[in-house]
Formats: sequence, C-alpha cells, structure tokens
Amino acid sequence: MVAGLLRPDAGSIEIFGIDALTDKIAAKRLVAWLPEEPLLYELLTPLEYLEFVAGLWGVPPVLAKKRSQELLEWLGLWPFRTDRCGGFSRGMRQKTVLAGALIHDPKLLILDEPLTGLDAAAARDVKDLLSARVAAGASIVLTTHILEVAERLADRIGIIADGRLRALGSLAALRETGGTGLSGETLEDVFLRLVGRSARTTLQGEGLQGEGPPAVAAAWADGGG
Repeated sequence: MVAGLLRPDAGSIEIFGIDALTDKIAAKRLVAWLPEEPLLYELLTPLEYLEFVAGLWGVPPVLAKKRSQELLEWLGLWPFRTDRCGGFSRGMRQKTVLAGALIHDPKLLILDEPLTGLDAAAARDVKDLLSARVAAGASIVLTTHILEVAERLADRIGIIADGRLRALGSLAALRETGGTGLSGETLEDVFLRLVGRSARTTLQGEGLQGEGPPAVAAAWADGGG
C-alpha cells in the first residue's frame, strides 16, 4: 500500500508529508520498491537499463547520466556498463536493479530480500550503498531471512507473528521486551523468546503484516523520515 500497489480499505498513508491517496504521483516519486524477484530487461546493458528507468521517472538525461555512473561505480558495475544484463550473475543483476531503484533519488526504499543469493562481496557493496543512503537522509524498510542483517543494519525492528505485531523498537528495547535485557543477547535469541521455535512468523517493518516460514526477518534503517 505504501508503494501504491494496493489501496487501503480504511485509514490514510502519508509519505514525508504527502498524502499517498490523494496525491499518488507525488508520493510515488519519493518511493522505491524492489521486490525479491525484480524485472530486469536482459537484452539491455546496465547503462541502457538505468537510462530507461530514469526516463520513466522523468529524470533529466544529464542528471540521469551522472547518477548512473555514480551508482554503477559504487556497486562495482562500471566495468560492465556496456555488457548485456542477460549474462550477469545473480549478484550483478541484483545490484543493477538496485541502481535502477535509486536512480530517481527516492527518500523511502522498500526492499524485499535485497541480499538473497548474493556472495559476501556483493552483499557488502549493497549494504554499504544502503548505509550511505540512510546517512544522506533516506529511510529504508527491508525484509531478510538473515536475522544478523536486521541486527546489524536496522535502527528499529518489528516482529510479527500470526498476523499481529508482537514487538517493535530498537534491538535494546526488544531485549527488554522479549529477552532478559542482557546486552549480549542476539536478535535470534529475542526472536525465539517472543515467538517460539515452531511458530510461523514474519518480522517486518511497521505497517507491514503477513505470515511466512520461521525466522523470516524484516527491519528498517530510518534516515529521519
């Protein structure tokens, strides 16, 4: 609903002060949504793909070219800028679509499993880029099966079980809620205390609900939005 794909039955959605229901276009310009299996046009090169996506968002060509180079260099894809995406590894494909999600400089990023299937080097590139976006003032909502990722990256974490929000807050606050309050407890320790080992659960960002396999995690880093 925040990404504008579904309309809520009731209530309201406001994104950085913009009503997402009455001013949809303005709200969508502030948001980037990256699904777990994003679409990538395999016959395009990374530069062509970013040029295409930038055009959809109305980014001026000169600015799009500048941002494309910055993003591809940051993600280690600049040497492959003229290669067709169809021959890329999963990590390279994931980084290409992430660059596409960032090309219009969104203030809110909603990322579903952005690190799935990435090797250590590719995952580090993505995490560094996301951390830089947060430092620049963006907010990020992400889901991940890897609890350690949520623990290391997120400022706030929400735990949902059976469609209900069980806990919400920083890791320190969650330790007080679902654990012993000891600083050495991991998010996994807290998670298991709150939902048990056999529960079908999903950890997700605030306002997102659902069910899934055990130990599915979601967290977000908040840049102040």
